[in-house]
Amino acid sequence: MEATLAQLPSSHLRLSDLTNRRATPFELVPTSEERGAIAKALDIVALKKLRFVGELSPMGKKDWALKATLGASVVHECVVTLSPVSTRIDETIARRYMADLPEVDAAEIEMPEDDTVDPLPDSLDLADVMIEALSLALPAYPRADDAQLAQSTFAEPGVTPMTDEEAKPFAVLSGLKEALENKGK
Repeated sequence: MEATLAQLPSSHLRLSDLTNRRATPFELVPTSEERGAIAKALDIVALKKLRFVGELSPMGKKDWALKATLGASVVHECVVTLSPVSTRIDETIARRYMADLPEVDAAEIEMPEDDTVDPLPDSLDLADVMIEALSLALPAYPRADDAQLAQSTFAEPGVTPMTDEEAKPFAVLSGLKEALENKGK
């Protein structure tokens, strides 16, 4: 992330400094400038609102659990028309930071079934957790309500344009099968 993203107020928590007797609450509400930097980093048009509220709770002597809610109002481009589309995001975030996770030293690894478990860091950057959760919650293909995807066909002069039906992988085989069946009649 950009340097400005790491400068969010009170975003770094050193876990060894926290009490392990009760939960530690937190709240991040980035300023307009910080939301602009986050929007730029996530390649979205704008981030109107962003709020990350929750708590870090001890789990035993070493481990920690993060439970939070993420609320955001996002403006991004429609995949069809490129016009601005507003989306409201409300997500519940859960992470567990475990001290005794084995370190992975391989080029390729399998994703665990429980993707909320992470190795215990010395210092937890809440801004990074917030931005990661926001990026995962963004719609993959935002679309305006009135966006229509029209069909267009292109071909050189004198050539019949290929249709979507003809472009399907087995369309040619289906046509060949029909021709062979009709030939025998």
